[in-house]
Amino acid sequence: MIDGSLLVTGGTGYLGRRLARAWLDAGGDQVIVWVRAREAADLARLRADLASGVADGASRLVVASGDLASDRAFENVDPGPIRAIVHAAAATRFNIDETTAAVNVEGTRRLLTFARRCPGLADVTVLSSIYASGLRAGTVVEEPLDEGGRFANHYERSKWASEHVLLSEFPQLPWRIARVATVIADDDAGRVTQQNAFHNTLKLFYYGLLSVVPGQPETLLYFVTGDFVTGALVRLVGQVPAKSIVHLAHTGAESATLGALVDTAFEVFGEDPAFKKRRVLKPLYSDADAFDLLADGAQSFAGGVVTQALSSVRPFAHQLFVSKDVRNDRLRAALPDYRAPDPRRLIAGTCRQLVATRWGRAEGRVHVE
Repeated sequence: MIDGSLLVTGGTGYLGRRLARAWLDAGGDQVIVWVRAREAADLARLRADLASGVADGASRLVVASGDLASDRAFENVDPGPIRAIVHAAAATRFNIDETTAAVNVEGTRRLLTFARRCPGLADVTVLSSIYASGLRAGTVVEEPLDEGGRFANHYERSKWASEHVLLSEFPQLPWRIARVATVIADDDAGRVTQQNAFHNTLKLFYYGLLSVVPGQPETLLYFVTGDFVTGALVRLVGQVPAKSIVHLAHTGAESATLGALVDTAFEVFGEDPAFKKRRVLKPLYSDADAFDLLADGAQSFAGGVVTQALSSVRPFAHQLFVSKDVRNDRLRAALPDYRAPDPRRLIAGTCRQLVATRWGRAEGRVHVE
């Protein structure tokens, strides 16, 4: 763990918030949590929440605000004491439009421009995605990605472009890129406090609203937990050599396939009497062209349940046909006690938690990313 102040952007996002808390829990020095501009009362509540339960937490926590869409995004942050930065701020939905995706790229450029002004900076880590590799098949190693290529959605392209900005415009910085797999749960037990496209797709399966799934059953899917990602970041910041790329993901051999996901989900759903009563069948697998035709045709039924279901899956559908073999050699070398959870057990635990809480409603809250 590096000495000095850590700046974490995206402090109200899932990973940014958890990382700030994990850094404080681990005894790190001052954490500066940067969030999108909010009212003073909201900032005070966020500061109190992050600091609660942490020894001397309030004294080690600063909350600053700004807007990544503005050239003055970091004017409220003093660059002087900052020793490390983790850039987690981004719109992470698969269905973001091109304009919003551009903010991800420009926001990264603004953060890196600010990083140049930090005299004591020893480490700047930009969170990216395994899917910055786009629709490229084959081995994905911890190295810069080739230019060009195709992407399933604007989000993936924005993560590739953000990496390109760092590597081409700011090579002199002590940079690191951390490509994160899809976070499906807080921990190995499957606890879920924030939902994304993965959880929404499981809901569609559970309620019988998605009878066709695009993809090949043998396609590997790369899932991780929030604990794994934030725990790894706490240990990597300031420890792994600068100018390196690390995959915060498990390997293909440690991951589940699309077929295993569907089979495991329906096994767990079958434990629920309400689901069994509805006699929902497993979805049929569709090829890419057929799914696109189906989704296009459903557009004529604007607002329909089927249309909404297909639209929610479509932004990432083409990834489900791409066979990727993700490697994490650099991560393993940095974390001697590295361990991957059993992928089917993680999926099963997550599904059970979602069913038990009816996707958060039984707990009185639903957080959707």
